[in-house]
Amino acid sequence: MSVLAWIALGSCAVWAWLLLGQGLFWRTDQRLPHTPPEPGGRRPGGGWPSVAVVVPARDEAEVLPVSLPSLLAQDYPGRAEVVLVDDGSTDGTGDLARELSERCGGLPLSVVSPGPPEPGWTGKLWAVRYGIGVARARSGDDHGPATGRDAGAGPRTGTGTGPGRTPADFLLLTDADIAHEPDSLRRLVAAARAHELDLVSQMARLRVANIWERLIVPAFVYFFCQLYPFRWINRDGARTAAAAGGCVLLRAEAAERARIPDAIRDAVIDDVALARAVRRAGGRIWLGLAEHVDSVRPYPGLADLWRMVARSAYAQLRHSALLLAGTVAGLALVYLAPPVCLAAGVLTGDGVAAWAGGAAWAVMAGTYVPILRYYRQPLWPAPLLPVTALLYLLMTVDSAVRHHQGRGAAWKGRTYPRPQAAPER
Repeated sequence: MSVLAWIALGSCAVWAWLLLGQGLFWRTDQRLPHTPPEPGGRRPGGGWPSVAVVVPARDEAEVLPVSLPSLLAQDYPGRAEVVLVDDGSTDGTGDLARELSERCGGLPLSVVSPGPPEPGWTGKLWAVRYGIGVARARSGDDHGPATGRDAGAGPRTGTGTGPGRTPADFLLLTDADIAHEPDSLRRLVAAARAHELDLVSQMARLRVANIWERLIVPAFVYFFCQLYPFRWINRDGARTAAAAGGCVLLRAEAAERARIPDAIRDAVIDDVALARAVRRAGGRIWLGLAEHVDSVRPYPGLADLWRMVARSAYAQLRHSALLLAGTVAGLALVYLAPPVCLAAGVLTGDGVAAWAGGAAWAVMAGTYVPILRYYRQPLWPAPLLPVTALLYLLMTVDSAVRHHQGRGAAWKGRTYPRPQAAPER
């Protein structure tokens, strides 16, 4: 057999394994666990626990008019409050949040400012830490009613942990570009209580409105599911752990056990790091696709999507040139080889290469269809997945180039260096 035929057969074998042996990653049936009401209409577990919703926000005035009112309008039977942490915004994010709260009403809102991050902290996690500390101060030991709005900097906090001073029973960590349907918080808490989960995360449905978003965004979720199969994550005792940072409901006592966010303070991919820390501390985690949670952030062009992917792709590879080389080779074999082998096999009369390349391409496109249907998209991007994979390959290489040029994980005016290894204890 020719070299081309061996490459095609290798790609075909990889796709056969991915189809059946990678946790059925391509299926989209991992949704929020069902929580039937108890007899008499009562929800499982009796009274509803208190929740502090922490929203880190940096220059989010564009999306806040859509996302924040959806949080304030949550139909939650227990006590809940929203803490928006204005992380050095220059576009009036904090003032807009207060204005929206006055106009929309609903849950009580506190707007606070943490000041610049201390050395060793990423901006988002510094804001999350500060927001948790503010919620703790609002709640107090007696879990009394939440206060109204706070335009100041709020109280200075310590590590964010401490016995007997939980900010609430649960923390909802959600991004400023995430919109929640009115029953979102209630469903999240009900699932966590009914199934005794310490972390419940939903991957928000990202915006898909223009041609570039259609080509790239569903593939982003597809590749994430392939890397972190939800079925594996949701098994008790599994080694695989991940979360989706846009929507994470975290039991407060589990956060204290895992020292969240202090234990992951320099993580660029903070959602995966958070889930791993919770699992290491003995917590039960769950991740699935959202039905009531949507991202409203627009990505008008390819450059916007490119920056979104490139800012953390090399961090995902632990800034390793060896892993980068392996990733490039793997993407080439798995996604680029099938159409190339099919075309070359037809042109050269190599039947094995053509058949194996075509079969691999067909399986690839077929496994992409469920994600496209989840996003309510036409199916034309399915056979174009090799093109999309090539774009992701180039984004990953660009991410490495940016890192070595000192631009690293850049986001909204901040650039984060490679995280330092934690000292041994």
